[in-house]
Amino acid sequence: MSKGLLGAIAAIIIAVVMMFSSYNGLVSMNENVTGKWAQVENQLQRRNDLIPNLVNTVKGYAAHETQVFKDVSDARAKLGGAKTVAETSAANSQMNSALSRLLMVAENYPDLKANTNFTQLQDELAGTENRIAVARKDYNDAVQGYNAKIKSLPASLYAGAFGFTARDYFKADEAAQKVPQVKF
Repeated sequence: MSKGLLGAIAAIIIAVVMMFSSYNGLVSMNENVTGKWAQVENQLQRRNDLIPNLVNTVKGYAAHETQVFKDVSDARAKLGGAKTVAETSAANSQMNSALSRLLMVAENYPDLKANTNFTQLQDELAGTENRIAVARKDYNDAVQGYNAKIKSLPASLYAGAFGFTARDYFKADEAAQKVPQVKF
């Protein structure tokens, strides 16, 4: 065998080994993104589980605020039915708005604000919101690494052929970009 043929065979073997290694890296990164998304969903579910208790506590004090309770219930159902990152992001935004209105109603009832059950639920909800923020950041970091990998050489040459496509980021609602007005 000639040296040229041996060199070509060695180059092909090296290229195949590199492709398999890169493919396995893509699989690992894709699974990491999927796992991070599951954690976002887990935290959103935790918040969804807390909300009925919070609503029922507020209902006891402010039974006439039915529209606020309906908005929270509708937002909770929409979030529970979201299937994609975009749907979840939109539903999460609706939930944040509904919860803000619910907590504003609670501000009008001093007895409610002093209720230990309400304050405990409010603290749990605040902690859950922090967990959601961390989970979203972790997810977006994983998506960034994965998307960069499938768009970089040599993975970009074959990633699409193996079904690896760019993943969506969890984005804030457009309303979140407006500066809130604070009035005293």
